Amino acid sequence: MLCPIVHRSNLGGMDILAQVLDRVRLGGTLLFHFELGHPWHLELPARPYALFHYLSQGSATLALGQGPEIQMTEGDFVVITRGEPHVFYSDRRAKPLRIMDIDRSSPRLGVVRHGSRAKQPSTMICGNFTVSRPMFGSVLELLPPVLLLKPTGDGGWREAILRRMVSESALKRPGQLVALSRLTEVLFVEVLRSWIASLSPGQGGWLGAISDPHIGPALKLIHENPERPWTLSDLGQRVGLGRSVFSARFSKLVGQSMHRYVIERRMAEAAFLLETSDEPIARIASRVGYETAAAFSKLFVRYHGLSPGRYRTARRSNSGERHGDVQEAEVAD
Repeated sequence: MLCPIVHRSNLGGMDILAQVLDRVRLGGTLLFHFELGHPWHLELPARPYALFHYLSQGSATLALGQGPEIQMTEGDFVVITRGEPHVFYSDRRAKPLRIMDIDRSSPRLGVVRHGSRAKQPSTMICGNFTVSRPMFGSVLELLPPVLLLKPTGDGGWREAILRRMVSESALKRPGQLVALSRLTEVLFVEVLRSWIASLSPGQGGWLGAISDPHIGPALKLIHENPERPWTLSDLGQRVGLGRSVFSARFSKLVGQSMHRYVIERRMAEAAFLLETSDEPIARIASRVGYETAAAFSKLFVRYHGLSPGRYRTARRSNSGERHGDVQEAEVAD
């Protein structure tokens, strides 16, 4: 399990993270606020998004699939990054409360009480993280299925955000859902920062590589200028490594070759431009490094499954469907 350490400083690396997060539709909200008196048992179904849980008081056991049980104590924060079904309990023999059975018709987030009337119940808030642009999938896939972050002990931002979410959810006030959604976005950034800071060298794919003193600056150059005809020799020279050493280090840390990464970066940039601008396809092809629209389109279909024109139409037709707040009722559908 992960315990965050002091953040490594790498402004170039965090620029990449900021760019990626700025270009996805990152959302989420708080879904449940539980008061749990021993003995208690919660069952959460599979969901098409990441789920997070913050144990603000007490203790709990988390079980996910066939993996080992995780003992959680006060202040622990856990993310189920793939939305897999999981259970929390103080006693697994207790009759489970299935989350899908809870009536979510209430327009506000109320406290759900479960278990006995214990004088010192465990309290937990649960919510979700959602993204609606496919280029972000690679980030989620790099995270472990269960991400456990222990309290930092320094009154850090993560704990402050979570405490604010608990208090925000406790009272009905104008703009509550919007406030919770914004807080969730900031929370997700803090989760990624904490996880990146906890990585050992060579871990975490490109999320970890952005902190490497050589590969981090190379990634920044690729992200800033994806249209350039980058070569191993050129990038290696710019970051102070020979061609072969740079190539091996890039592949080891990022998990793919530099050439493949450049192509994927170009395809992600093209997808973003198709969805957010009215530029002609030929112009977009040029902006991401291709001399002809035909060559660009062929590669784009290979990566995204649609021609650039059809991709633009499809993304714009549903651009409003997932923008904004995730409704609380989603958990109970």
